[in-house]
Amino acid sequence: MSTSLITNIGELTTNVGSSDGDRCGTLHDAAVLIDGGRIAWVGSADAAPVSDEIIDAGGRAVIPGFVDSHSHLVFGGDRAAEFEARMAGQKYAAGGIRSTVAATRAASDDELRVRLRGFIAEMRAQGTTTVEIKSGYGLSAAVEERLVRLAAEVTPEVTFLGAHVVPAEYADRADEYVDLVTGPMLDACAPHSKWIDVFCETGAFSVEQSRRVLEAGITKGLLPRVHASQLGPGDGVRLAVELGAASVDHGTYLTDADIAALAASDTVLTLLPGVEFSTRQPYPDARRLIDAGVTVAIACDTNPGSSFTSSMPFCIAIAVRDMGMTPAEAVWAATAGGALALRRDDVGVITPGARADLVLLKAPTRIHLAYRPGVPLVDQVWKDGVAVFAAPATTSGTENHGSLS
Repeated sequence: MSTSLITNIGELTTNVGSSDGDRCGTLHDAAVLIDGGRIAWVGSADAAPVSDEIIDAGGRAVIPGFVDSHSHLVFGGDRAAEFEARMAGQKYAAGGIRSTVAATRAASDDELRVRLRGFIAEMRAQGTTTVEIKSGYGLSAAVEERLVRLAAEVTPEVTFLGAHVVPAEYADRADEYVDLVTGPMLDACAPHSKWIDVFCETGAFSVEQSRRVLEAGITKGLLPRVHASQLGPGDGVRLAVELGAASVDHGTYLTDADIAALAASDTVLTLLPGVEFSTRQPYPDARRLIDAGVTVAIACDTNPGSSFTSSMPFCIAIAVRDMGMTPAEAVWAATAGGALALRRDDVGVITPGARADLVLLKAPTRIHLAYRPGVPLVDQVWKDGVAVFAAPATTSGTENHGSLS
């Protein structure tokens, strides 16, 4: 089996913490050896071992592939008109999900599959190498099963989210719908899923209903995660921590008690900057969370209603500009933080034994991901040691970008 060495790396983000407090484990003038889809060695370029292939980073930065731990990629239609209305002042509400449900139910498997694979390619071109995908736009046993089955074709991180909202045909009968979710729907979807999720929010599911959903999933061997505190304060964070959820996502409206509970737990708070950008809700104060000891991840929440972006660099830029994070904290949250939100230790880091999921930037430092928002800075992406994206050759900026061999 051949080996590949990426050498002459100006700045390497390993995410292996160091004694000097650098959580990103930054190395300079570094090299990484890839063998059999895994990282085999990391260190100084001067001490690099012999390899079959040499890739010259030209003094540019290398980071772990982004780990997007919250997305909804299997759906039909879009909601551009809803976005336009919000930009004109209309308030965001969870009920808009039902329009996507109708479009998704009407789409064929092949139509959904083609669109899904297009989103995966779009994400890879922006540096994402691991993605979690939720169902939630079928809201019937048959269609939810289709969605998790299709998601499982492209990722092992599949989440059953039958409890997204109550569908129109169950209006005013939410408890009956929960019976369906925890019974026939769960039976159909569990074989294709790793995770169970619920939207614990006013307008979606109560704490009691959410508990029923999560505990039913846990009984089936699925691992819990929770949508909570997006539209207002509530008890979803408490429920997530109590049940040992890997992640509670959104956290737009958190109380001091929520933050204390998260800081004392191993539940990750996954922030979704694209949602606040698209809905004009207030941005969470990530600085407050990090200073309190909460483990924070960043994800895109790609969906047609509240965050139709698949760009982790864009979300990093927002987190730095509007949520109080440093560039290093935001990149860590989008890589190692996302891995923790998925209970993974083989992605989001660059260390021997980890998967060789790497991103070469068209920049000398990770800071440029926030410093140059909207600029396509991803030059090459490796997934399990295989090159899955290479940007077209261009000349831009003022840096000496070097070349790939």
